[in-house]
Amino acid sequence: MKLALAPLPYAESALDPYVSARTVHEHYESHHAGYLRKLAKLIEGKPEEQLSLEELIRTSTGDVFENAAQVWNHDFYWRSMRPDGGGPPDKAMAATLVDAFGSVANCKQQIAEAASERFGSGWVWLTRDEKGRLRVESSANADNPMQSGRIPLLTLDVWEHAYYLDYQSERDRYVKGFLDHLLDWTFVAENLESAQDAIQEAPEDDD
Repeated sequence: MKLALAPLPYAESALDPYVSARTVHEHYESHHAGYLRKLAKLIEGKPEEQLSLEELIRTSTGDVFENAAQVWNHDFYWRSMRPDGGGPPDKAMAATLVDAFGSVANCKQQIAEAASERFGSGWVWLTRDEKGRLRVESSANADNPMQSGRIPLLTLDVWEHAYYLDYQSERDRYVKGFLDHLLDWTFVAENLESAQDAIQEAPEDDD
């Protein structure tokens, strides 16, 4: 696998005022790129160098896992947002969320609650499990739902470096800005569509 820092899908200032250009620059150039540099050094000349990030997440431990997962998680986080995001999903996506959570508002509320309740650093995820059910969950540090066989559809970074320059310790305001103005429902729908094949190919559970 050739490691490279994936380009941001928009300009550093594109998420203003909800996530500032200063935060995006520091987050992307220092934290995200830093994890990539550390991972490259850890696996240089080793068999792990031939594995994808997803394979490293599923099979590695320790520093290799931590850095591989953080690179993948950050790639996914940037694509979970878009300028002028938030708002209602399209009809098909809305119907899926209503079926899973009762309403779109309930889904967003569960994401907000998971972010508020996550102690310390970590991530909030919208995922689909092997039975095709949607769920909101959070994970500590670099942990990723793929470790447990679930498919990420959306993520929200709740490490302090994602919001501290803009919001100080007010994580809830950052989360509200993400949900109301940045969340990319089209990205969620695309991941959900891609997940269909994986779910259909998975062996059935006899339980």
